[in-house]
Amino acid sequence: MIPVSKILPDKNQTSLLFIMTSAFWMAVATFIGLLAATELIAPDLTRGMGWLVFGRLRPIHVNLVLFGFVTPGLLGAAFYYLPRLLRTELFSERLGMLTVGLWNLTVAAGALTLSAGFSQGREYAEFIWPVDMLIVTAMGLVLYNFVMTVKNREEKTLYVSVWYANAAIVLTGLTFALGNVIWRPTSGALTGIPDAILLWFYGHNIFGLLLTPLAAGVAYYVIPRACRSPLYSHTLSLLGFWSLIIVYTHVGTHHLLQVPVPTWLKVIGIVDSIGMVIPVMAFLINIWYTAKGRLGAVHADVSAKFVFTGTIMYFFVSIQGSMMALPDVQRITHFNNWVVGHAHIGVLGFAGMIALGGIYYVLPKVLDRPLYSRFLADLQYWLVLIGVTGFTVVLTIVGLIQGTAWLNGETVYRVLPELHVYYVIRASLGVMIFTGALIGLYNVLRTLFFNTGEAAS
Repeated sequence: MIPVSKILPDKNQTSLLFIMTSAFWMAVATFIGLLAATELIAPDLTRGMGWLVFGRLRPIHVNLVLFGFVTPGLLGAAFYYLPRLLRTELFSERLGMLTVGLWNLTVAAGALTLSAGFSQGREYAEFIWPVDMLIVTAMGLVLYNFVMTVKNREEKTLYVSVWYANAAIVLTGLTFALGNVIWRPTSGALTGIPDAILLWFYGHNIFGLLLTPLAAGVAYYVIPRACRSPLYSHTLSLLGFWSLIIVYTHVGTHHLLQVPVPTWLKVIGIVDSIGMVIPVMAFLINIWYTAKGRLGAVHADVSAKFVFTGTIMYFFVSIQGSMMALPDVQRITHFNNWVVGHAHIGVLGFAGMIALGGIYYVLPKVLDRPLYSRFLADLQYWLVLIGVTGFTVVLTIVGLIQGTAWLNGETVYRVLPELHVYYVIRASLGVMIFTGALIGLYNVLRTLFFNTGEAAS
């Protein structure tokens, strides 16, 4: 066993601690999700335990996946690649380690307060004001470390991953503060339609302007190195970056097509949702053409395999998202499990897979020794891939059953029995994903504490 005093390297402590954070909270978040999925099969499972009812588990699961698993995993990779691309040291490892501690305190406080019933009751903005302020503070610390590292750089050219990482933190800090209405501590909300508009401006951008840029930054760093090939096109990378910033910002209103918001906002939401094909395809063409003819190298590198699969998931979730913004399609797909399946393929399939790829790429290099088990990493890959693909298929079917029944005026009580078998399958797939999370945590811990192999290449 490696002594604890030698676990943290002289450099990259922030990156390593964010990776450990991600691996731990993934296990917790997927367990909470599995418990919630089980309650859909057996609603009386947690009878008498108010802190474990579905209405509390669901926002805990969502926020733990978002802020506990995916974002720290992507930040762990970003804190590794930024100094290398800028040819300088990270501005402050001490500040970074303080940020990780604050981040974990925030995630734990958020989960506990939601479990206790303290919630703002707003989609993706459930955390109460003190937790909101902790998140804003943590984002500010990350941004300061990033910006000062850029300021001290020796490399004049800013690689596209640097653009994406910094933009993600700047834009998320702004949209989070707006969407959570932090200037109203008592309510955390406006009233009426203005609140719905502001909420979904944030609700969609927390994915599109946080997870998407961070994931793109990791992909742009890992894939060229795994393929030992230069990026296909710098021009495409700039087109993808600026079109993402311009187009994605306004798509949130497509969640409000069936409520009385101004028509011009609905039109912008629909048009920009369709326009998302520009940044998505610019990014995917760039990544896929970089890997063209080198898929063997991608398959041989487990981190690149995670990342490349994440880009494929990005294609599907983006095409699906653009289609769902169309009013005629949304009449069937909105307010049912179709949207839940869409969210899983986006957060877990796209950003989550890339976060796991970033973890497996960075961890051996930070520790200067190989991953404990390539087999376990591959096993986790297949468990997560099968799980999220199955989720998407099952929840899409359930959503179509619910949507057509609603459209035809069917009562909910006659539809529920038809959904039971699909919920059983969903929970079974959740077991696979939770098992994958445990395997990943075990692999990370074994690499940290017990693996004394030769230095990683």
